[in-house]
Amino acid sequence: MATLYLSLGTNLGDRRSNLEAAITHIAREVGTVVSASDIIETEPWGFDSPNQFLNMAVKVQTNLQPLEVLRTTQEIERTLGRNHKTVSGEYHDRLIDIDILLYDDLVMNTPQLTIPHPRMFQRRFVMEPLAQIAPELVKN
Repeated sequence: MATLYLSLGTNLGDRRSNLEAAITHIAREVGTVVSASDIIETEPWGFDSPNQFLNMAVKVQTNLQPLEVLRTTQEIERTLGRNHKTVSGEYHDRLIDIDILLYDDLVMNTPQLTIPHPRMFQRRFVMEPLAQIAPELVKN
């Protein structure tokens, strides 16, 4: 069984319900949710929007392989109403965003998936929640 860390974010609709629904789907389709960070509110990153984000991180025990996790989390995003990751290569408002941050100590770089997430260290909205549930992985 692998230890997986995911980042969740939403800035449209009922944001708390979006996060709760994502966690429910993750628990049912990806693996056991071992812990979840507090929810933080943050400014949009990489684009302008009047809509603030709610962000959090979850730790999951999974039997899925990394690309299976990717396919499953993308399907969860679609189920919850997200149609695409970017518009013309630009970030935009979203009902839900699920990013794979870490998968055990795996390092991979494929056209489909890069682990660790390549921009996680640039994003306070990722690192702050991750530090709550995995302080040993986040060095200040």
